[in-house]
Amino acid sequence: MELSPRVAAITPSSTLAITAKAKALRAEGHDVIGLGAGEPDFNTPNYIIEAATRSMQEGHTKYTPAGGMASLKEAIRSKFNQDQNLDYTSNEIIVTSGAKHALALLFQTILNEGEEVIVPSPYWVSYPEQVKIAGGEAVVVEAKESNEFKLTPQELKEAITDKTKAFILNSPSNPTGVMYSKEELQALAEVCVEKGILIVSDEIYEKLIYGGMTHTSVAQISDQIKQQTIVINGVSKSHSMTGWRIGYAAGDEKIIKAMSNLASHTTSNPAVMAQYGAVAAYNDDDGSVETMRKAFEDRLDTAFNKLTQIDGFTCVKPQGAFYLFPNVKKAVERSSYKTTDDWVKGLLEHEKVAVVPGSGFGSPDNIRLSYATSLEQFEEALSRIKRFVEQSQ
Repeated sequence: MELSPRVAAITPSSTLAITAKAKALRAEGHDVIGLGAGEPDFNTPNYIIEAATRSMQEGHTKYTPAGGMASLKEAIRSKFNQDQNLDYTSNEIIVTSGAKHALALLFQTILNEGEEVIVPSPYWVSYPEQVKIAGGEAVVVEAKESNEFKLTPQELKEAITDKTKAFILNSPSNPTGVMYSKEELQALAEVCVEKGILIVSDEIYEKLIYGGMTHTSVAQISDQIKQQTIVINGVSKSHSMTGWRIGYAAGDEKIIKAMSNLASHTTSNPAVMAQYGAVAAYNDDDGSVETMRKAFEDRLDTAFNKLTQIDGFTCVKPQGAFYLFPNVKKAVERSSYKTTDDWVKGLLEHEKVAVVPGSGFGSPDNIRLSYATSLEQFEEALSRIKRFVEQSQ
């Protein structure tokens, strides 16, 4: 049977592919160090697990509203108010099966065939694919490494056409880890307000920031910007709950209601026990989030210094998330490999270190390394990478 064109055109996730390859080699008995995973290596805090377990024991195992439980929406409302001084009603919030699901619902809700979404590169691998699936066109605009991978207002303006529907903003960023300042966010948002373009603000890494930085949601800058912004977030990264699949979107009530209607005919509600776990995550924090954040910051400081000592590597220091995104162009050019993708395959084959090629993020001269692993493992991986660079020259 012939597949539909929209499915046939999907590009497989490079992050999932490299993780699967690393697991396969490990299963064969190889000593593989995987730096491809986009999830914390910490287990979900016990107080969250206990809350979810208790909910099941108390009989909370039935359907909830498609857009999420009232108690979870209230916890999210409180989180927005405390963290960003943002006020949303429950009708302006939808709970979804992960932040990825929130984005997919949003694009399917707002996009007509051929309408454009501006996607700065480097980008998270699923942004262009989700836009494509929804019938839209991803307009990729390079955020230059010389500007710390940040898009300028002028670059944004030049990308806008009469077909532009939305602009994706991801701060802190996957894969670069860079953050926009409040002033930079405001300048970009004002362009969108002037042109009537929806801002899609992916803030999934907001709790994992370093160096004394403060996270700003673009929606908190002004009421006018808030009205034109859909905030995407979730508990996957902040509370190490990737497998629980709880995300959410907040914004214009009309859009949120339409997303909820769509969810009711696709997934229905997110898993109820996971929702109870997310309520606890926001209402009963025991300090686990900060403990994890500090551990990531310690790893970053150590790993960044060692990474930048590798010949042919340069790297913008991240301010958030848990990735390093070095430029390896010089190292590849000095090697026997023609492309970074080939170089990455060689690294896995010869040194059993799995990293993700930057081509999957729209940046073919870079690679992504996740330091969501023990510092000991990461340092061993860097030693192997350094040896591979030296031996492949």
